[in-house]
Parts: sequence; structure tokens; C-alpha cells
Amino acid sequence: MSTIDADLVREELGPSALKRLADLESFAAIGSTNTYLMQQQAPEPGMLRVALTANQTAGRGRHGKTWQSPPGSGLALSVAYTFADQPGNLPVLTLVIGNAAIDALEELGVGGIQLKWPNDLIAGNAKLGGILTEAQSQGSTAVTIVTGIGINLDLGPDFRLATDEGPVRPVTDLGAQLPTRPRTESIAAALINRIHDALTRFESTGFADFVLQWADRDWLLGRNVIVETAQSRLAGVCAGIAEDGALLLKADGAVQRVTSGTVTMTEDWTS
Repeated sequence: MSTIDADLVREELGPSALKRLADLESFAAIGSTNTYLMQQQAPEPGMLRVALTANQTAGRGRHGKTWQSPPGSGLALSVAYTFADQPGNLPVLTLVIGNAAIDALEELGVGGIQLKWPNDLIAGNAKLGGILTEAQSQGSTAVTIVTGIGINLDLGPDFRLATDEGPVRPVTDLGAQLPTRPRTESIAAALINRIHDALTRFESTGFADFVLQWADRDWLLGRNVIVETAQSRLAGVCAGIAEDGALLLKADGAVQRVTSGTVTMTEDWTS
């Protein structure tokens, strides 16, 4: 199984991202790129540390779930970034990175990708990838975030994803979205460039700039769902997100805010 060429990735990075790149490591196989970076020394404030692989053997999702991907079928890429001063609303970073991922894929010619709150990339009403963001305190004010993106590249015709939302959730890959898929190094470089841009923009301006982007890409908007939180189980119609990233849910004649939870479709996932 081939290893993603780290030197080729570096060659395609923009000058700003390259200047802030503290380290970039490519692995033939690794348990989890997020777990690996969480165990390494944090980059200096404003700097990036990247780990990537085409064979992640113990990928993780939200709430301890696993990320399933046959060997060599996808790209797992994680970026560590240290904020000198902790932002006030760290959970929205998953939404920020989702927008960055779409920007990167659009640059590569992949259109029509949407976002399923809070962390899924959707193409053609099927799951293309997911995002996991974690944080580590670095003293009184600094905080390091590690954000991981998993993108399906070529799953093969027989792959199906079993989930909590039913026995089978439709999945897709970049091979199904493009007549010719870009090389993996180009996809990785585009993601790093856009993640760098999004993190520095978020650090200077906050989340407000990203809300309208999300609204244009909101796959859940108008869909009937059930949202399970630690305290409750809510059924309603998705009504977008608030300025702080909370999911807005129309239920029982009122709009309720959801800041954390698992969204389950109450209609056909593909409709």
C-alpha cells in the first residue's frame, strides 16, 4: 500500500500555510491521526502540525464512535493548531472546518457538497466524509485544537456503512463525484491550505463570517429529524443554525436551540 508523499503535499501548499507549517508527517498506516497529534508536542501559537494517511486503522468519530474506511480507500488528515488566547466558542470550530473542507474540494472541481450539522460532509445525499475536533489546554490562556477530516476517495462498489441511523446509510466517494479524481497529495494540500485560512480567519474575526457560508450549504435545512441530547429527545424541523453555531429546531410551535446532540433522520436519508 502506497504512502502519501509528504514532499509532494508541501510542494502544493500556499506560501502562507507553508510558512506556518511546523511539521507534516505521512504514515503508511496509523491508528488515528487525531490521537497521534493529541499525543505530540503542541505547535507554537499560529503554527500548524499535520499528520495524514491513506490507511487509518482505528479512526474515531463523535461520542466515541468509530470511523470505518477500508485500507487505502480514503484520506485521513489531522491538523493541530495553537491559539495564543482561547476563543470563546471552541465547539463551532467543527463547523468552521466543514466550510473549509468544502472550499478546498470546490477548488478541485467537486461541486454540490453540503454540511450535515455538526460534522458530516454530504454529496448527492450520501456521506462523503466527517470531521472530529478536539482541544487541549496549554496553560492559562493558550489552547491547541486538533481537527481531523476523513474523506472517502474510492470505497469500491460494494461498501455500505452501518450506523445508528439505520442498518445502512448511503455513502459516496470522490471517485463518484469527478470524472478524474485528483491525486491524493493535491487533495491533502488543498485541505491544509483552506484549514489554515479558516483557522487564522476565525482567530481574527470569530464565527460570524462563517454563518452565511453554512446557511448556503445546510443539508438539514427543512428536514424532519430527531435530536438526542444528554438531557432530552427532540423531534422537529431543522431551521438552520444560530450565530453561535447552535442548531435551530422548530418543535411544538417554537424554535429550540441545540448545542450538542446526535441528529437522526425521520425521513428517507436519500430524499
